[in-house]
Order: sequence, then C-alpha cells, then structure tokens
Amino acid sequence: MTDTQTITFDVEGMTCASCALRIERVLGKQDGVDTAIVNYAGHEARAEIGPDVDIDALRAAVAKIGYEIEPVVAGEDRVNVSERYDEEVVYQRKNLVGAAVLTTPVFLLAMLGPDALWNSAVQAALTTIVVFVFGWQFHKATWKQVTSFSPAMDTLVSVGTLAAWSYSLFAMVEGSAVFFDTAAMITTLILLGRYFEAKAKGRASRAITKLLELGAKQARVLRNGSERMIDVADVAVGDTVVVLPGEKIPTDGRITRGSSSVDESMLTGESAPVEKSIGDDAFGATINQQGRIEIEVTKVGEATALAQIVRLVEDAQATKAPVQRLADRVSAVFVPTVIILAIGVFVTWMFVGGEVPVALRNAVAVLIIACPCAMGLATPTAIMVGSGRGAELGVLFKNAEVFERARSVDVIVFDKTGTLTRGAMTLTDVVTGGDEERLLRLAGSIEAASEHPIGKAVALGAEERDVELTIPDDFEALRGRGVVGTVDGVRVTVGKPKLMAEQGILIPERYTDAMEVIEIAGNTAFLVGWDGEVRGTIGVADTVRASSADAVSTLLDMGVEVVMLTGDNRRTAETIAAEIGITNVIAEVLPGDKAKEIRRLQNEGRSVGFVGDGINDAPALTEADLGMAVGSGTDVAIEAGDVVLMSGDPMLAVTSLRLARKTFTTIKQNLYWAFGYNTAAIPLAALGFLNPMIAAAAMAFSSVSVVTNSIRLKRFNN
Repeated sequence: MTDTQTITFDVEGMTCASCALRIERVLGKQDGVDTAIVNYAGHEARAEIGPDVDIDALRAAVAKIGYEIEPVVAGEDRVNVSERYDEEVVYQRKNLVGAAVLTTPVFLLAMLGPDALWNSAVQAALTTIVVFVFGWQFHKATWKQVTSFSPAMDTLVSVGTLAAWSYSLFAMVEGSAVFFDTAAMITTLILLGRYFEAKAKGRASRAITKLLELGAKQARVLRNGSERMIDVADVAVGDTVVVLPGEKIPTDGRITRGSSSVDESMLTGESAPVEKSIGDDAFGATINQQGRIEIEVTKVGEATALAQIVRLVEDAQATKAPVQRLADRVSAVFVPTVIILAIGVFVTWMFVGGEVPVALRNAVAVLIIACPCAMGLATPTAIMVGSGRGAELGVLFKNAEVFERARSVDVIVFDKTGTLTRGAMTLTDVVTGGDEERLLRLAGSIEAASEHPIGKAVALGAEERDVELTIPDDFEALRGRGVVGTVDGVRVTVGKPKLMAEQGILIPERYTDAMEVIEIAGNTAFLVGWDGEVRGTIGVADTVRASSADAVSTLLDMGVEVVMLTGDNRRTAETIAAEIGITNVIAEVLPGDKAKEIRRLQNEGRSVGFVGDGINDAPALTEADLGMAVGSGTDVAIEAGDVVLMSGDPMLAVTSLRLARKTFTTIKQNLYWAFGYNTAAIPLAALGFLNPMIAAAAMAFSSVSVVTNSIRLKRFNN
C-alpha cells in the first residue's frame, strides 16, 4: 500500500486483552487498512491506512462489536491515558464501595446459616443489587461480546456470577442451600481487582503525563517594544520571548540577546547546566537558571523537541514486542476454551457426585480463576513503564522490539568522535617551514566552509590567533579524506597523506615525521598543501569524556565486548582506546565503510550494538542489531537506529542496554506469572480445591501483581 498514514485512536470500552485483539482484527480487515495495533494498557489503537479510507466506516465497524474509537487530531488536546485511569479509579471505587457495603451483610447472613426463608430472601435482595447494579459493567460488556460472537474476560465473570445467582434463586424456592454470598463476593472481589488495577495502570502510564507537564503554560512575548504574557499555544514562529532567571523556556528557539546557564536535564538526563549565549539553541521546558535572555522562536507545537520526545515515547508504547505474540495467540482462544472446560467440569462433577451445588461451584471457580487479564497486561505495562523511565533518563526507545533485541547484544561498537570523546576539537599544533599565518589563513578559510568538527577546530584556532579568514572561491569535501578548495586564487588541499597522493602533491619527510609526533600524543594530524607540495602539518585534539572509561568498564563487567570504530589513524585511535580501556580498535575506516564493519562482526556470529551520530552514521545504525543514535534537542526524531540517546555521554548507552534488558526480564516475569498462574490454578479449581471466592481474589491479585511488578521499573537507576 502506498501513501499510507498513521492514525491514532482513543479507544473506549476495552476491559481485557481479548477486547484489544478483537478490535485489532476488525480494524485490520477493513478495506484500505494496512496494519492495526491496539494497546490495551494504553487504551489506544494505531492504524496504517490509505488516503481514501473513511474514518467513519472504521468507527462504525468497531462500534458493531461494542467499542468506541475516536481519532486523535494532531495539535488538539487528547484524552490522556493517566487522566482516563483517574476517571476509571473513581468509577471503580464507587462500585467497589457500594458492592462491599451490601456484600458484608450477605456474607454474615451466610455464615449464620440460611435455614430461614427470610435469611435467604435478604441475601437474594442484596446480592441482586450487587450483581446487577454495581457489577453491571460485566454483564453489559458480555452482551456486546456474545452478540458479536467474541467472548472475553467479562463473559467469564458474568457467566460465573449469574450462574451462582440463578441457581441460588432456584434453590431458595426449593428450600435447598443457597450461595448468594458466592455471587456477591465474586463481584466485589473482581471490582476490588479492577480498582487496584486502574490505580496501578494509572501509575504505570504517567510517563507521558509527566512529559506533558514539563512544558511552560505561558510565555512572556516581546511585541512592539513591550512585554506581555500570553498562552504558549498562541506563540508563533518568529516571535521573541523573554525568559527570566528561574523560568521555563516556553518553546524552541535561538538566543538573540543575553547569556545564561540552562538546566536541560529533561532533555538529556544530565543534571549539569549548559552554558548558553547568543546564537545558541534553546529548547522548550528547559529551565533558565541565571541571566535574562531573549529567544527568537523557531519551533512551536508538534515541532518542538518536547513534542518529539512525547511522540517517540507514545510510538514505543503503541508497538508490540515479539514475545507478546504468544500471549495474543493464547488469549484469542482462551476464553472459549475455558467456557467449554467449565461445562465439562460441571458435567463431570454431576456424573461423579450428582450434587448440583458442588458441580456448579467448581465450574464457576474454573470460569473465574481463568480470566486472562494478567496475560494482556504483562507486556504493555512493562513497556509503558520502561519507555517512560528511559525518557526521564535521556534514553528514547523507538519501538518495543528493542527490549527483546537488547538481551542478545554481546558487542557494543562506539564511533569515537562525539561519544567516547567530546567531539569539540581544538587546534593544538601548527608545523611549517614557511609563513604560519598564511598557512592558517589558507587552511582555516577552507575548513571554515566544512561542517566537520576538525574543520571547525582549525577555523576557530586560526581566528583565535588573529588570522583573518576569507570565503573560499570553491570548496569540496572528500568524505573521510579531507577537503579541497581555492582561496585567493590558490588551490589548497587539507587532509590525509592518501589525499595528497591522489592530488599529486609532494610530501616532505619532515611533515610526515611531525604527523607521527602529534599522533603519538593521541591527537589527530593532517597535512596542508598547495602548489604541488605539502607546506605544513596541523594537529587537533579531542578530549576524552570523563565517563568513557566507566562506561567501558561497566559494559565489560556485563559481559559485553567494546569496540572503537573511527576514521582516525591507528596510532591516534589506539592511544585514546588505551586511555579508556578498549583493546579492540577498528581504525582508518571511511564513513561509508562503517556498515561493512558492523556486518563483518555479525558474520562472526556476534549480536552488535552500534553507538554513533544519527546523521553521519545512519547506514551503520541501521545495519546494527541495536542502533543507538546520539541525538540532541534538534534531531530527537532521527530515523536511523532503534534508540535515541539525548546526549553524547557514553553512559547513556549503558543505561539504554541495562534498562532494555531489565524491561524484557520484567516482561518475561509477568508472562511467566500469568501463564503459570492459569496453568496451575485451573486444574485446582476443576478438582474442587478452590472455591469461587478464593478464585476471584486470586484472579484479581494476579492482574495487580503483574502491573505492580512493571511499576518497579520506575525505580531503575543506572
């Protein structure tokens, strides 16, 4: 399908994983829909649809099976998942309190022994209110499920409670023993589980809410020479906003007046403030700590860094991990199977003992204990909490598959510049037998036209030495080798010896000797030549990040091999690698060949993670089993890679790997508990070892335990 678009829907009416699967199947079968994914924990659906698909038709198709979907319009306020759960908490609390108040006397009357008709009648009256008023949500959902031939968790609860209630009415008339207390207690305990589940899922879903709350609500805009406060939504590109010390920067822009230090921890996860001055970028929701600054607005609304972060977290939470497919397949057939099994249990017990109360009690226990809520919550709640915690730490996971793939990574390849080193190079050495100022003028003017960190370092170093630079007449960057251009009519070549040889430029031995001395010191050296001969050697230094050695050491302790990949010469690369504890160095690699090196490692049977720049290293990031792209406030939505690291700190790569593995471990724990619980509990219920009330309490506990286990990820700290 071509020209597809992704539409996000808010979903109302889901009560279990089976509901999500049913909506997913219906949406996926509609004409023009390429794929559809429904997230039960997030109450959200996403569909890839063609340009001619009628949204109303999709809405109607889902409505036929008893659910409501509403498309989310970009730029408009949407129902927040956390707010939805807050509303559900209030709703379930009201039902729980009402049911508990009436169930208590029912339970006490049952304990006294329902010998008198009045006792049974009072139980019947109170239980009827509990089942059909406070437990109405189960029967309402069941009616929709049954009429659409798709029974789900509510069906099991409804059938179980109605069976107990109906039989007890019959038994009361016959003068036999009743168990209204079973129907009332099941309803109350399931409502208790729903209440705790809503509270727990609300806590699990607060990552998006916390991100949205980071943004400023108002902005101080400078218009016609005066300042006035307006809503952030009314700020437009081109406006000038004034931010005072202690205030949040309202939206993305560029500083035009003043300087300050800015707390960007919400973007990068790093607590150290960043110094900002005229010309620097500023990002919405970061905090101005010191001076008064004026910012020209460059991005608003959905284009801001904060909005991109929110969108990436939402995207990750909307996807499914491969491990969830097993749970989905089981859930799809689980409820019908359980209903058939319960009927079989009833028939078997009638055949063995002939007592209706015993047979019914065991059949109801099977129905209640088998509710597959925990299966549906196992994966999405862990992903919600894991991706949210990652965003708080400066790590953005782009899809759910990352959590599964991270467990097998056994080698991490770091691109040197900007990750293991700061990438902020400085000019350290100038060796020439002639006019140093002319050398710097020619080399600096050429490099000033380059976007490469080395080029910027040379140009800045020349200017710091009071050398006046000029705009070159022409310029060409030869990727991985150097630059060529014309300055003041002179054809200048700056780069590696290989480039000089290609250009037919003679290299005097003293300049290669100078290169060797510079490289032994761990710096990067290259040559400058014109008129057919090299005229000098220039050296630049890139400082190693303070956390690089710790990151390498931690990865090695985790059993992950660390490789440094760089275009630098081997001598310089090995000097830096030795400083931070790396023994495996791949040097002198052209940018276009980095992906080949990743494939070579994979062909050796390794699972490779790659950490690099999201733009220059896109092929390698895409080729790696786990691509970790170093982003920034301006390019957090980069396409390459699976994970975005919001700063160049190599410890974030460690954080992303450990958090992804911890999240996947949590998913496995949740699924093990959900499957193990049902596998062990159903036979016990069928054999009569669990009465329906205990089954209801255990079922509720299983769902809450899965969500609570996921919430533990909020405490993850690297």
